[in-house]
Amino acid sequence: MKIKSLSILTAASVMLMAGAADANLLFDIYAGGTFGVGGNTIFIDDAKISKSSQSYGGVLGIDLPLFRLEGEYNYINGDALTMNLGMVNAYFKLPTPVVKPYIGVGIGMTFDSKYEPNEITTIDIEDTTAYQGMLGVTLDLPVLPVKFDIEGRVVYAQDIYKVIDEDADFLQYEGRVKLRYVF
Repeated sequence: MKIKSLSILTAASVMLMAGAADANLLFDIYAGGTFGVGGNTIFIDDAKISKSSQSYGGVLGIDLPLFRLEGEYNYINGDALTMNLGMVNAYFKLPTPVVKPYIGVGIGMTFDSKYEPNEITTIDIEDTTAYQGMLGVTLDLPVLPVKFDIEGRVVYAQDIYKVIDEDADFLQYEGRVKLRYVF
């Protein structure tokens, strides 16, 4: 009888502590979406073409005490440009209570993208390596399972297409917001 009572008491204790232990994990897994507004510039030799653009995306990642790692998809829609980006990002953040400043870098690829400089011409953008840098703050309210990021971001991709004998490079700069749901 003592063993049965002890096992029931142990099982109840483990179940009660498991619920509390979930809140004290050393990492959080999250998924979210992004929206950004800014501009993009295509550099061809000494010339540059600047247009306004918007970006939409999704993220999936893991949030550790000082670092954050995530996979990101972005769809960039400019006046004459549509670009898809797949990125892997790493962030370093300061462990402050509610407002957490961070800096991040990312590397990835462009894919299935097009540039239409006029109504007649459509240029397929080559799949090429892309880089990005981010600087922002996270608003973290401990009572909600949602985190808000406000950041500035710069994306660079080299040699996205050829114009005669010149290679075109891509640079995008934007302000964006990210909403992340923590599981």
